[in-house]
Amino acid sequence: MVSAEKNIQVVCFGEVLWDVLPTGKQPGGAPMNVAYHLNRLGISSAVISKVGSDADGRELLDMLRDIGVSPAFIQTDDRHATSRVVATIGGDNEVTYDIIAPVAWDFLVDEPRCSALVREAAVLVYGSLAARNRVSRDTLVQLLDHAAYRMFDVNLRAPHYTRETVDLLMRYADAVKLNGQELAVVSAWFGNTSGDENTAVGVLQDRYGLPEIIVTKGAAGASYYCSDARYDCPAIPVDVADTVGSGDAFLAGFLAQKLRGETGDRMLEFATMLGAYVTTQSGACPPYAQADLDRFAWAKYLERKPLK
Repeated sequence: MVSAEKNIQVVCFGEVLWDVLPTGKQPGGAPMNVAYHLNRLGISSAVISKVGSDADGRELLDMLRDIGVSPAFIQTDDRHATSRVVATIGGDNEVTYDIIAPVAWDFLVDEPRCSALVREAAVLVYGSLAARNRVSRDTLVQLLDHAAYRMFDVNLRAPHYTRETVDLLMRYADAVKLNGQELAVVSAWFGNTSGDENTAVGVLQDRYGLPEIIVTKGAAGASYYCSDARYDCPAIPVDVADTVGSGDAFLAGFLAQKLRGETGDRMLEFATMLGAYVTTQSGACPPYAQADLDRFAWAKYLERKPLK
């Protein structure tokens, strides 16, 4: 049994790494980013990952502690290096990544404490990138069998995915988050070339029986499809510092509201607001408090009362 971590509500499985940006290196990786923002929002979260037994790994663990992400479930690898990803920010503020392989998080193993953690949590968040290697993929599948609610954060980074792996991970999901381009790619595997979002979502719902699908669309906003409704939220115009980690912040905002029992439109609105806020800051995990989000939301006229 897990003792000190019994209050963990969300477990994020996958990569932790150094994002090497033009301005320097910062801790990153979608699972770590999601956990960071959830913790900022008052939702206790943990990361299952792996670093190398090298200087980069030790520094990364120290940095995670500094930003409030517990390293308690991050394994250490004596054979493989800590992950580094070189991020390049283009003129349109879009980010491209050079993801090196193999690295420590490609070799995650199931441990009794990790299985116990997942069993006790409300949500397991996982992505396709961490499943690029068979070792971590097999470990993830074992943990998925223990999870109460499975959120699949699709992250198609060529050449680090296959149709077969994405198909496998879809079959476990209770909910899926993907962007418009990823929706088009995945639905096209099953014959959809319509270019219509509703049709593409229907293809995935029919094939996988998915009760929840979230589609992020950049400047076109986001949509949330559930079994009996569709919710839409427009994008929030902002002065962009960079877009690193904004999708991870969006997902954290959505899950935080879901765990608090909010309505579909409220979940989507808050997620959109948090994702937009993070794009106005530098890096994926900027420091902020609830008061900062309230001021931002008021300034953008999203609501006339503080967001919770």
